[in-house]
Amino acid sequence: MASPILEVRNLRKDYDEGRIEALRGVDLSIDAGEFVAISGHSGSGKSTLLHLLGGLDSPTSGDVLFRGAALGSSISLDTYRCHHVGFIFQSFYLLPTLCAVENVQAPMLATRNGGGNREERAEALLREVGLEHRMRQHPNKLSGGERQRVAIARALANNPSILLADEPTGNLDSTNSARIMEILTGIQKTRGMTLIVITHEDEIANSAPRHIRIHDGRIVP
Repeated sequence: MASPILEVRNLRKDYDEGRIEALRGVDLSIDAGEFVAISGHSGSGKSTLLHLLGGLDSPTSGDVLFRGAALGSSISLDTYRCHHVGFIFQSFYLLPTLCAVENVQAPMLATRNGGGNREERAEALLREVGLEHRMRQHPNKLSGGERQRVAIARALANNPSILLADEPTGNLDSTNSARIMEILTGIQKTRGMTLIVITHEDEIANSAPRHIRIHDGRIVP
């Protein structure tokens, strides 16, 4: 049986000195190797939940546990983000002055992963997402779909066990959206990674083996 890689216990997140309740007592368990889609309307709390799962923010109260270790106390957020999680965002966030292979290498520098083989590893990751012919191009020379594929390769740079994708197809047309989801689900299956996708697209949410819906900061049936 799979064991939980992430657990959320009575998670709450407030903003504006408590006047805005983004999350209201969320409990959740996600198994290692699971593909989960999280959906909800704008302002429902789904992106807030993803940021807390990724250690990008801290909860007002409650706990996020990675393999039983509480984020922020038993394991530092920096260690968790650098070594265990890969992030993919709607807006790509590629460094404009670096070419594709240099962008993929960037996370390795913070962790000293790859050593002298960083470029070789980055090239292998770009081949994995079908960009072997675009490795030396800068972001402004790449299409939206190609930029997102570079971002996926970058998210894999430090061999994380969890991939967190926040609206990864939000800036793409239907053809590129389908290609990106094909790549993500292929990576999840072949590597046995945990994949969590935030989406407002019903087709993507309903294609996941597990679909979690959030409404007004709470998980709903």
